[in-house]
Amino acid sequence: MHFLPLLTATTTVLALDIFPRQASPQKLTVNPSQKFQTIDGFGFSEAFQRAYNILGLEEAKRTKLIDLLFNTTTGAGFSILRNGIGSSPNSTKDWMNTILPKGPASPKEKPEYVWDKNDTGQLWVSQQAVKYGVKTFYANAWAAPGFMKTNGRDSHGGTLCGLPGTNCMTGDWRQAYADYLVQYIKFYHESGVDVTHLGFVNEPDYARAYFPVAPCLHPWYDSTSHLSHLITYPPTRCPIATDLTFLRAPYASMTATGAQAADFIRILHPTLRAANLSHVHITCCEATGWNVQANLTHDLRLEGVEHLLGVITSHPYTHDIDGSLPTTLPVWQTEYSDLVSGWSTAWYTTGRLGDGYTWANKLHYALTSGNVTAYLWWLATQDKETNNHNNEKLILVDKGEYYVSKRFWAFAQYSRTIRPGAVRIWIEGGNGLKTTAFVNADGSTVVNVINTQAEAVAFEVQGVKGTSANAWVTDESNDMTAVGTTVGADGSVGGINVPGRGLISLVIKPLAA
Repeated sequence: MHFLPLLTATTTVLALDIFPRQASPQKLTVNPSQKFQTIDGFGFSEAFQRAYNILGLEEAKRTKLIDLLFNTTTGAGFSILRNGIGSSPNSTKDWMNTILPKGPASPKEKPEYVWDKNDTGQLWVSQQAVKYGVKTFYANAWAAPGFMKTNGRDSHGGTLCGLPGTNCMTGDWRQAYADYLVQYIKFYHESGVDVTHLGFVNEPDYARAYFPVAPCLHPWYDSTSHLSHLITYPPTRCPIATDLTFLRAPYASMTATGAQAADFIRILHPTLRAANLSHVHITCCEATGWNVQANLTHDLRLEGVEHLLGVITSHPYTHDIDGSLPTTLPVWQTEYSDLVSGWSTAWYTTGRLGDGYTWANKLHYALTSGNVTAYLWWLATQDKETNNHNNEKLILVDKGEYYVSKRFWAFAQYSRTIRPGAVRIWIEGGNGLKTTAFVNADGSTVVNVINTQAEAVAFEVQGVKGTSANAWVTDESNDMTAVGTTVGADGSVGGINVPGRGLISLVIKPLAA
């Protein structure tokens, strides 16, 4: 393993054959008439003051890092930004401060909102994203302000006062919370950023349970089942420090059952409409695991509020994606990362959770088995000091420099080539290859190929009428490096080798209409 300092854009090598060719390429066949989900995009968050990692760089490096994140030609071309709606009374530690620091005495009292035009650095990152053409901004609250909750603080769980099952002496804060969320959206609009999606809770199941502050868990990735697992060690063999003090989510958090979420959705939806924000899609519910979100989604359907939502959202921390969720709505995977392993930049080390190759496989499986329409990493940047210098970041920022992991390039291969509005189509063929195919809104066909074997494999793509094609490869030696292709007289595309344990993305331009 080694750090990869990257202070320039992606290296481009045109028409360069860097892998030995095989005599008989495997044939991959696409069928554009067989369609699946429409893609909303790929993205990340810089919540909990992580945006300051970018802002703290000198201007030239700051500009290059933003370009790396959002440029659709030389960077990752991320198209979704998830911002945390603050609920904390101040910005101590890495808290996200609220726009209502002085709580009203009652839900009926007029709130005194405060907008600092900063939002712990998230506004600046959002404004840069707008310049790059990003159109999807997801505002997600981890919790309501503490004075609106049963436990009187924004952290350690608690439930929004007024929801079924609560009994707060201060009254019913449901409408006040809906108004609060709307005001946040208005502040962003005034600052040149239009929020498109709104979430009112985050991991409500985690906030309801008790967990050790530093659980003795170690992640590993099973390339056969495509699932990540958590191994629990005996305390005497724990590979990391353990604090057996049990706390309820010691950060901004809030509990909600499916029925309670449905109750609030019935209030939030008309509140958005009354504020002329009916175009903003409500999301729910950011559960910690795919199975938990399946249950919550079932409850929302039973409550009859599915039609009031725009997107179902979930995280796969406690249970990875193992199929589609029970809904006809778009499904977003909105937060995932390697929370435990120490920082690494490797592409492949026998399938560890921090490897870039692992995340290429996770993206593939989410798009095919999970039928997700969006896939978001947790944090784009982080420093060495936070959370034991773990792998929850794509990019390390340290002492005025930044270092890019191979996980970033796995995401870039998908995000830069599969653009918002792309439709997944059928693709078949290939031995030992994992493949996905999409048709972008501009008519181009995208094919992503993961080689699960140790040796390079040659392939060609049939079923398309291409006039030209571009391809990029990522493995241990390449970071989305351009490679050559050939286009046959019939429009098929070949001349491509995917290296062992490598990932290639191919964009095929169609015949002019």
